[in-house]
Amino acid sequence: MRQADFTPSRRAFLGATGTVTAVGLTAGCQSDSARPDRSADPAPTPPVSPTGRYQAGIVRPQPAQPNLLAVVADLVDAAPVRPLLAELGRAVRALTTGSDARLMGLPPGDLTVTIGVGPRLVRTVDPALPGAQDLPRFSRERIAPEARGGDLLIQICAGDPMVVTVVAAALLEQAGDRIRERWRQSGRRGANVPVRQGLAAPRNLFGFVDGIVGPHTKAEQRRHLWLAGPAPVAGGTLAVLRRMELDLPRFARLSVAEQEAVFGRHRDTGVPLSGGTIASGPDLGAKTPDGRYLVPADAHARRAHANVVGVGLMLRRSYSIDGPAPGLLFMSFQNDIRTFTSTLTSMDNSDALLGFTTTTASATFLVLPGFDGQRPLGDQLFR
Repeated sequence: MRQADFTPSRRAFLGATGTVTAVGLTAGCQSDSARPDRSADPAPTPPVSPTGRYQAGIVRPQPAQPNLLAVVADLVDAAPVRPLLAELGRAVRALTTGSDARLMGLPPGDLTVTIGVGPRLVRTVDPALPGAQDLPRFSRERIAPEARGGDLLIQICAGDPMVVTVVAAALLEQAGDRIRERWRQSGRRGANVPVRQGLAAPRNLFGFVDGIVGPHTKAEQRRHLWLAGPAPVAGGTLAVLRRMELDLPRFARLSVAEQEAVFGRHRDTGVPLSGGTIASGPDLGAKTPDGRYLVPADAHARRAHANVVGVGLMLRRSYSIDGPAPGLLFMSFQNDIRTFTSTLTSMDNSDALLGFTTTTASATFLVLPGFDGQRPLGDQLFR
């Protein structure tokens, strides 16, 4: 990560301290004039432009940054939404370029901020627009009223967790008393596992590679991810957030073979139980010599498969969370809300994985189309 004015980051400081300690232990002394070896310092993190046809933080960057904070809030009734979104867009541009003093001197690095609006606000424009529908209720939910729905999503991602926290404070200060926070959730992505050229996916808390299947090519994203129309929402997408507690102790008591049967993939490689490579789609018709499906009938890879459900692909990004119980912040992006609702309905009926989850927060948002200096954030929708 780039160091502003050569001020060392906490990571660089700790790295330098470790170098001094190691040399002191082996040589017994360290010259006052000696300098730590910086040959192993990480390269500067490339910035991610906040402007363009689509908002950053969905397919850019790839792979996604390891740290996330999602803030869900309500708009105070008297507050007009259009100037608020325009202000937030200007603040995002300043923060991501490092020109906002509220960064406290931290380099923004690969910071992205993604903003969406909830169904209530979309309905004020046109109840027929994508994003105007609330999510239905599903089984295995234990959701407090304040953790269901919301008017505003602010998703902040970065390689540096301190940047995430500082940027959240700056944006909430920018919004002031025009919004009221409902809930927030921070999370981290595990180590990335290569899937194919230009694509990697992390492991989740269950130990399995997460987010292998999705609209990863430009053609798939045009078909399944981005909204093509009507004009006020073109260039946006629909986001779903689901915070879940995971029953890790019970899952860990299963044998590895039993765990793999729950997911329908091998835990160590991510390869489907039907064979192939990690990037291969599962062969749902493949059977053992005695007639059993290689990918079990209640395996997650089968119950959530787009062909089984009869819907398009969703871009899934999951973040591990810790506290008060270990869990997962599940996020999906798609251009048709039925992609998510039909998939979860299929899983609700018979998906072995859901037996280890309890959903504690749920919301959906229209992620606004991209913006720039001439097109303020949200201007297409709230004219």
